[in-house]
Amino acid sequence: MNRAYKLFDKEFVLKILEKKVLPRYPDFSSVRSFTIKAYKDNIWEGDTYHVVTEYQTKFLTKAGITKTLPIFCSAHSDEPRKNVYDSLKFLWDSGFGKGYFTIPHPLFYSNYFKATFYRGVEGHNLYEFIRTKNFAIIEAIVPASAEWFVKLHSIDSGKARNFNKMNSRIETVIPGVEHILARIQEKYPEYYGRYKQIYGSIVNKEKIFLQESKKIWLVHGDAHPENVIKMGNKKIAVIDFTDICLSDYARDLGSFLQQLEFMVMRKIKDQKYADKLKQMFLNSYFSKSKEELNNEVEARINNYYNWTAIRTATHFLIKDKPEPERAYPLIDKICSDMGINK
Repeated sequence: MNRAYKLFDKEFVLKILEKKVLPRYPDFSSVRSFTIKAYKDNIWEGDTYHVVTEYQTKFLTKAGITKTLPIFCSAHSDEPRKNVYDSLKFLWDSGFGKGYFTIPHPLFYSNYFKATFYRGVEGHNLYEFIRTKNFAIIEAIVPASAEWFVKLHSIDSGKARNFNKMNSRIETVIPGVEHILARIQEKYPEYYGRYKQIYGSIVNKEKIFLQESKKIWLVHGDAHPENVIKMGNKKIAVIDFTDICLSDYARDLGSFLQQLEFMVMRKIKDQKYADKLKQMFLNSYFSKSKEELNNEVEARINNYYNWTAIRTATHFLIKDKPEPERAYPLIDKICSDMGINK
């Protein structure tokens, strides 16, 4: 039987909670109850799987009070989550367990399941507020998100290892440029020439900067509104550290700006408002960061903006149920921005 099924077995999970989680909380005396919620339950033949589960767990404290914590497990048979655990622990030890800008709390790594267990964060993501057009909260979270990224990028990268080397360069981010170009040539040959020019330019610009730069930064690698969680009036968290790596900090900025604009235009449909939010994000970031926004930095941000846009377009083109009508406007905009003939 596939071992991943054990992650849904209540007796087995109870043993994990009692033996591996409970000792990490000295004020807790026992596990009272828990529920299992699956966010991903992909379990295939043999012993392959991709599982993300939440164990909403009620602990009894030594004072007799019940406290509920969201305990998560992220497991993948072919992509061990050790880098996620290591990066979370590094960040937690570097100050992300304190203050208004936080992350999920790493608990332990399981070699058996190739899984990271962590205490999740509770709240609503930025995209939910965009979708419901809650403008006041959007305008509070966007600049706070920028400050979270300042906190990340300010960490001394010399003290961090590269948690995901493949993800450090556009050229090698899975599934890789060559694979993407081959898929586009196969399914959308009319766009192959443009894709080749777009990726060639984006990869080359990044390569030149990183070869010449004397500095490198720890970056999140998947910066977008769905990964920003509002936990309270002032407290926010960022989640999903699968792609964390050493690269150019402009990557997080360009990616976040593109996805912010994309989601605002989809749900609010107001370009002026999207531009306002983008400027709020940049103003907040560079007012708190030691970095300076100049023409060269702006060009790097735009390069990663276009990379994120082409990744979004590619998703719509080659997913199981393609939506090319959502991809074409993105490709046209990228070509226009980069001066590539359509």
